Amino acid sequence: MIIEMRTYRTKPGMRPRFLEIFRARTVPEHVALGMRILGPFPAVEDPDTFFFMRGFPDLASRERMKAEFYDGDPWKRELEPVLMPMLEHYDAVTVDDPDNLIHW
Repeated sequence: MIIEMRTYRTKPGMRPRFLEIFRARTVPEHVALGMRILGPFPAVEDPDTFFFMRGFPDLASRERMKAEFYDGDPWKRELEPVLMPMLEHYDAVTVDDPDNLIHW
């Protein structure tokens, strides 16, 4: 399995609203496309940071699923215009989990 480890930092005070939308709208859209989501996990020592993982069967499906999500109407018309202005920074690291250590 291919895993994206994603860290997001919202603008000050925006994390609760971002996570509300993320849980209600973004996660279901990801799952509908076949992605697996683990998290979000709010940072304990930083009120504006959270982490989550996004899983894909392989690299080819990762590219396809990401394209379907980011080119889709829910992201383009609803989520991107609302969520992106709330973010200060985000980072993603893609790793392989060949031994299936992560349990979804």
